Amino acid sequence: MTSSAEAGSDSGSISGGHLVAKALKAEGVDTIFTLCGGHIIDIYDGCVDEGIAVVDVRHEQVAAHAADGYARITGKPGCAVVTAGPGTTDAVTGVANAFRAESPMLLIGGQGALSQHKMGSLQDLPHVDMMTPITKFAANVPHTARIADMVSMAFREANAGAPGPSFLEIPRDVLDAKVPLSTARIPQAGHYRASTRSAGDPRDIEKLADLLVHAKKPAILLGSQVWTTRATDSAIELVRTLNIPAYMNGAGRGTLPPGDPHHFQLSRRYAFDNADVIVIVGTPFDFRMGYGRRLSANATVVQIDLDYRTVGKNRDIDLGIVGDADLVLSSVAQAASGREDNGAMGRKVWLEELQAVEEKARQKRLEHLRSDDMPIHPYRLVSEINDFLTEDSIYIGDGGDVVTFSGQVVQPKSPGHWMDPGPLGTLGVGVPFVLAAKLARPDKEVVALFGDGAFSLTGWDFETLVRYNLPFVGIVGNNSSMNQIRYGQAAKYGLERERVGNTLGDVKYDQFAKMLGGYGEEVRDPKDIGPALQRARESGKPSLINVWIDPDVYAPGTMNQTMYK
Repeated sequence: MTSSAEAGSDSGSISGGHLVAKALKAEGVDTIFTLCGGHIIDIYDGCVDEGIAVVDVRHEQVAAHAADGYARITGKPGCAVVTAGPGTTDAVTGVANAFRAESPMLLIGGQGALSQHKMGSLQDLPHVDMMTPITKFAANVPHTARIADMVSMAFREANAGAPGPSFLEIPRDVLDAKVPLSTARIPQAGHYRASTRSAGDPRDIEKLADLLVHAKKPAILLGSQVWTTRATDSAIELVRTLNIPAYMNGAGRGTLPPGDPHHFQLSRRYAFDNADVIVIVGTPFDFRMGYGRRLSANATVVQIDLDYRTVGKNRDIDLGIVGDADLVLSSVAQAASGREDNGAMGRKVWLEELQAVEEKARQKRLEHLRSDDMPIHPYRLVSEINDFLTEDSIYIGDGGDVVTFSGQVVQPKSPGHWMDPGPLGTLGVGVPFVLAAKLARPDKEVVALFGDGAFSLTGWDFETLVRYNLPFVGIVGNNSSMNQIRYGQAAKYGLERERVGNTLGDVKYDQFAKMLGGYGEEVRDPKDIGPALQRARESGKPSLINVWIDPDVYAPGTMNQTMYK
């Protein structure tokens, strides 16, 4: 009898699927996310031989989102493998989300045999043409001997500059064929990719150090690239050495723990209106920043980013530095450290001013955070979740209005412990992100807040979490509505048309969880939220706590969206 290893790689020859697996192994990939299809099964065979875990899901969108999430958690590229045609088109949303979120991943898609090119083979589509606008690299593999080489090429592009997704299409006969080992280029780990980390122009580093040393009211925004480049220690050193208030967004949340004297959250608009120097790290001037218009016109604005195309886009800046946030921030801290007076003491009054603004904002919403109203006020729900988190809790937000509430209240206790879709605003990332986080970091607790509409998009893969025995604490903020859109419709067209196309059924998601083998509870009284969360934690199962929240309360962020005005 012939073993699978011998079948895929006999003496002197090797199959395409085994070349894929060897290339993934060289990149450090230890897990692929997939939904099976006849075009791709030789990759599975190769992964088994290389010790790469094959995690099968119920929808290709979930596979792609999980690869994105795996990259965010581990710092290594994620990988999803899907079949041709609808398998690849189902994964498009996950790839697009990773593209906007600057998340490195490789999607491998099947394709009909080259021998049947343009003949109308099963599931044949122009995948490369579709993927090119939403990837950093997209290509067809024309020959079996080139497979591993092109996988390494795709990873090289995914990791260059600001990271992102790559796509490879491998025809079925190319993947299944065997070639002599002597003709196949198999790049060796650590020998086919150079470091692209840059500390920026040394003269610009000195300029930024001078600006910050002499600033009276500086502010810094630590964005997702602070986590991407693992710049936590450098960011902390800079803000503490120079006594600078820090605001965090995206994956940059958690860089400083709650309660740190330099951790600010609720005074950002005030700071950006009144600061004399504003440093934006790893965040584009997109809709989240009002395209740069939310920064004072009188402030000196500095932008640091991995991608030269992002620096100065949508808004003029005074200084732009293209580089790795970790290297840039540590270099600036070092450049400022030798000054006789770095201005830190003089900024004490500025920090006290911002702390007063923070406290005023906290007091303004305190009533809602402690509300005993029924249906439950969303602020009360997210406040309970925030109190529930530990230093080991990875928080995932997947939804519209209810997750907008959480963005104001939930504060991760550690770096890399916040996950949201990113600027594409994709609903449905929650379950796949849970899958990725628990597989990558089984030692961590995962807590996920879903809107009821968002959970519905990929919720069937709750069964995948049960099947792989991946416990997490899930909460559905259930208002039976797509409330972020409902608000806009009411504002724009009046109350008589506020519920067109946005109203959902009263679904008991706790029962859904139980049906699939998980833990579920229903909560209608706010005093029951905390105990229910604790029971979910202790259950040791994937869980859903179905919390009925007030459908007629909207997050300030929802009401302030410019598209509704």
